[in-house]
Order: sequence, then C-alpha cells, then structure tokens
Amino acid sequence: MNDGKTHFFNFDDCSCIPYRYKSSSDGTMTDDLEVLVISSQKCQKMMFPKGGWELDESREEAASRESLEEAGVKGNVECELGKWDFISKSHGTFYEGYMFPLLVKEELDFWPEQNLRQRTWMNVKEARDVCQHWWMKEALDILVERLNSLNQQNKQNYPNICSDLVAKISSL
Repeated sequence: MNDGKTHFFNFDDCSCIPYRYKSSSDGTMTDDLEVLVISSQKCQKMMFPKGGWELDESREEAASRESLEEAGVKGNVECELGKWDFISKSHGTFYEGYMFPLLVKEELDFWPEQNLRQRTWMNVKEARDVCQHWWMKEALDILVERLNSLNQQNKQNYPNICSDLVAKISSL
C-alpha cells in the first residue's frame, strides 16, 4: 500500500541478562551481583546478548540460545522481566524486545561468536553506565529490584537457617 506514509514491520528480539553472584576468596558466594555484557558486532558499544526468535522455539529458548552464541554462557532462564517496544536505528523498524534473567551456571572457553565480541563481567552500576540500550537498562533495574526483593524475603523467612541447622544437628 502506497499512501505516502512510512510502514514498518514488527520484529521480535529475545535477550538475556546473564548474572551471577561473586565468589569470595574461600569460594563461598557473596551478595555482590555481577552481570555479563558483550560488545556489539559493529562497534565496541556494550549490551546484553540479544537476537531473533526462531519460529520453532520459545522466547526463553531464544534468549538462552543468544546467550550461548553471543556470550558463551549457559544457565537457567528465569521469569520474563518484561517487553519493550523500540525502533532499530540501523534498520528503521519496530522491534519488541523480551528480556529474561539468566542465572549463569557455566562459562564456556569457546563459543560461536568469541572472535566477534568481547564479554565482560561488571557490577550493576558499571553495566548500567556502559549499556547502549535504554530498554536494557530498565530491564536491569527490574532484575536488581526482583533479586533484592527475593533476598529480603529469604532473610525474613529464614533468618537463622544456619544456626537452626547447627542446633538440630547438635541435638542428634
């Protein structure tokens, strides 16, 4: 249809925010959250892994696949952080971006795009500062809020879990 207006097609992107908790020198987990950012293929701008969604896969599967291909990480894809609408500056098309957290369980030494991208673990503030997409920054804020809320709930529900276990073991 040629009515003088520009028409755009909709595309879907699925993205992950790979995250982990930093380990202390003795190997125990800390509360220090780290996220993995990668460089864009075209320039050195940083972002989270993202890409197209194949027809034969779920959004979660697409997000997991993109994290493996672009960042070389595997893990557990968690509940969706949200959906953002944005326009690709390079293509002038509308996209819907679905964001998921990915709790990293394995970091590979070799992965499909290792020669095309750099990957860097950062704290949340650093990642927010370098991330090029506003919608990814919003998703990161939601992830941090969700994880802080879960940590707070766990502390309220299980405040003395270690001392309770020690007491039970001692009484045996």
